[in-house]
Amino acid sequence: MPSAPGGPRLLLRRLREIMAEPVGAQDRLDKIVIQIAANMVAEVCSVYVLRGDGVLELFATEGLNREAVHQTVMRSGEGLVGLIASTAEPLALSDAQSHPAFSYKPETGEEIYHAFLGVPLLRAGNTLGVLVVQNRTYRVYTEEEVEALQTTAMVVAEMLATGELQALAPIETGIALRRPVYQKGTALADGVGLGYVVLHEPRVVVRNLIAENVEAELQRLEKAIGEVRASIDELIERGDVAHHGEHREVLETFRMFAHDQGWLRRMREAVASGLTAEAAVERVQSDNRARMLRQTDPYLRERLHDLDDLANRLLFRLVGRDMVAERESLPDNAIIVARSMGPAALLDYDRSRLRGLVLEEGGPTSHIAIVARALGIPAVGEVSNATSLTEPGDAIIVDGAAGEVQIRPSADVEAAYAEKARLRAKRQEQYQKLRNVPSVTKDGVDIVLQLNAGLLVDLPHLAETGAAGVGLFRTELQFMIAERMPSASDQQALYSAVFAEAGERPVTFRTLDIGGDKILPYMQALEEENPALGWRAIRIGLDRPGLLRAQVRALLKAAAGRPLKIMFPMVATCDEFERARAIVEREKSYLSHHGHALPSDLRLGVMLEVPSLLFQLKEICDRADFISIGSNDLMQFLFAIDRENRRVADRFDPLSTPMLRALRLVAEQARVSGCQATLCGEIGGRPLEAMALLGLGFRSLSMSPASIGPVKAMLLALDVGELEAFIQEELENAGSGDTLRPKLVQFAETRGIPI
Repeated sequence: MPSAPGGPRLLLRRLREIMAEPVGAQDRLDKIVIQIAANMVAEVCSVYVLRGDGVLELFATEGLNREAVHQTVMRSGEGLVGLIASTAEPLALSDAQSHPAFSYKPETGEEIYHAFLGVPLLRAGNTLGVLVVQNRTYRVYTEEEVEALQTTAMVVAEMLATGELQALAPIETGIALRRPVYQKGTALADGVGLGYVVLHEPRVVVRNLIAENVEAELQRLEKAIGEVRASIDELIERGDVAHHGEHREVLETFRMFAHDQGWLRRMREAVASGLTAEAAVERVQSDNRARMLRQTDPYLRERLHDLDDLANRLLFRLVGRDMVAERESLPDNAIIVARSMGPAALLDYDRSRLRGLVLEEGGPTSHIAIVARALGIPAVGEVSNATSLTEPGDAIIVDGAAGEVQIRPSADVEAAYAEKARLRAKRQEQYQKLRNVPSVTKDGVDIVLQLNAGLLVDLPHLAETGAAGVGLFRTELQFMIAERMPSASDQQALYSAVFAEAGERPVTFRTLDIGGDKILPYMQALEEENPALGWRAIRIGLDRPGLLRAQVRALLKAAAGRPLKIMFPMVATCDEFERARAIVEREKSYLSHHGHALPSDLRLGVMLEVPSLLFQLKEICDRADFISIGSNDLMQFLFAIDRENRRVADRFDPLSTPMLRALRLVAEQARVSGCQATLCGEIGGRPLEAMALLGLGFRSLSMSPASIGPVKAMLLALDVGELEAFIQEELENAGSGDTLRPKLVQFAETRGIPI
C-alpha cells in the first residue's frame, strides 16, 4: 500500500485545509476519510468514535456502506476496533478475518477487505476512538505506514477534542471526551464544592499541529531538547535542588529520560512525518501515557509522572513560556486540579473564588490538606489521573467528606450535589446558633473546645465558632510556606499578630515540628531509612539549639505582659523535656537581663506522640504544666503503621481497645497529677470519636474550625457520667471485638446523640 505522492506531509496540509472550511461536522469528517483513503491508497477509511457509554460508533467511512454510519456500534474490546480501543495500540494485519478478535458486521459490507490497519485516536493518553484503513489485497503494512496513520490520527483526535462532533452522538451519551466521569479519592477537607476546573499547572495547548517547514521544526526540537538537558544539568550541579522543590533523584530520572534514544527517535520521526515540534512531543507523550496508564506495576505508573514532567518542560521551551506560569485571575467558583501542590501555592490563589481542590497526590495528614481545612476549602486527594481527565473550564464537583469527584456531571447529579451543599449550609447555620452556647454536657460537665491553627487566616474562626482558644498553633507552617528561613523578627511579628487576633483567648504554640515528611523547601533534605522515626521535631531543636532559641525568644517577646503556653513536639523522654525547658529558662533570663517585658504567666508542655511517654506518665505529668495528645502520630507509632501508606493506614481503628486503653492511661494520670490534658489530633474533631474521648475522661479537645459545631452539638446531648461507666465496662470486658465503634454508635443512637 504505497502512499500517494507527497506522503503524509501532503495529507496533513490537505487536512488543515479541510479543517478550515466552513462546513458542518459530518461533512468535514466525510471529507477527511476520503482524503486519508486517497493519500494512503486504501479502499476503505473509517472513523469510530468512543461514546460516553463506552460504545464505539462508526461516525464516517469511505469504502464501507454509507448506511452503516451511526448504525454500526461495538463495545470496547469487541472486534478489532474494540481491541485497539482497549489496548490503545495500533494493529496491522494482512488478513483481518483470520484474527480471533475479528467481529463481522454485515451492514458494513467489509467482508471483501482483508488487509487491516487501525490506530487509536489518543489525546493526553485517553482513547477517543479508532481510525482504520483497509485494502482488499492480503498485504503487510510497513512501520512507515503505521507511523503515518498515527500522525494523521492526532489531527482527527484534535477535531474530536474541539467538541465539534458532540452533536453527532446520541444526546444521552455524547462522545467519550466529554462524558461524565466519577472518581473516588481520599477525603482531605470537608465540604461540597461545585465549580469549574482550573489546572494548577496549565498544559501547553498545541494549536499548530502541521509543520510548514520540517527541517526548521527538527531544529526547534533539537534546540529545546538541548536547553532542557542543560537546565537539568545546571539544577543538579548547583546543588541547591531542595530550594526548587525537586529532589536530586527526580532530576536524575529526568536526565536519564532526556537522553533516552528511543523517546528522542519517536519525536524526530513524528516531526519528519509532518508535525510541528510541539505536536510531535504531544503525540509521543500521548502514546506513552496510553501505554503506561494500562500498567499495573506502580513503579511503571510512577515513571509516567516523570515523563509527563519532561514532556511539559519541552513544550514550555518550544512555546517560549516559563514552567512557573504567571498566576492568572481566577474565575468565580474555581476548583483547582493539580498533581501535587505545596501549601504556599494554595495560599497564592484568591480564596474568595476558590470552591474546591482536587489532587492526584496528597493524603489526609499532608500539609496541603491541613491548609485546605484551615481555609475551609473542600478537598479530595489521591484522585488517579485527575489532571488528564479534566480540561480547563470543565464543570466539576468536589465532595470533601466522601472523597468523591464528579467531572462533567449530568444535570441530575449536579442537582443532587447542589441540594447536598444547601443542606450542609443549613446545618452550618444551625451550628452557628450554638456559637455562644456554653460547652456543657447534659449532666453539667464543662468541656473546653479549642481550635487547631497554623496561619493567621485560621484566627477569625475563633469568633465564628465561639472556640475557647487555640489548643494547637503549628508554628512550622510559617516556615513551610516561606521561600527562606523566617528571621526572629518575622517570627515575632507573626506571634504578635496571633495574640492580637486571639484577644483574651489562650493560645498554645507548638515549637517547630519539622523533619520526617515536613521538609522545608530551603533546607537540605536528609536521606533517612524511616523519616517518621528519624531526626525531627524536638530532636532537631535540641541538636540545633540556635533554631529553638530563636523561636523561643520570638515567642517570649511577642507574649510580653500576657500568658504564654509553649509545647514541645515528639518528646520521647523526660530528659528531652528538661533540656528544652532549660533553653526556655535561658532565653527568659536573657530577655529579663536586657530589660524586655516577659509573659505574665509561662506554661511549658509536651506533645504526647511517642509511646515511650506512656511509661513515664507520672514523671512527665509532674514536670510539665500540661500535655497534649497528638493522636495521629501516637496511633501511627502504637500500631507501627505508616499513616501515609494506603495499604496499612486504615487497618486499625482509633476506637479499638488498645488505642482507647492507651488514651485512658493518659487521662487518668493527668487527673491524678493535676496536669491539664488536651487531645489535639484528628480524632478530636469527629463527633463519635470525641464522644469516646469524653467518656475516657478528657475535658479539653482541640480541632479544626469546621468540627466545633458538630462536636458541640454532640456533647450538649451527652450524659458524660453514663458514658464513662459504659466505656469503662466495655474496656474491662473487651473480648474478641477489636473495636468499640459499633457499640458506641448504638449508645449514641439509642440516646439521640448526634454523631
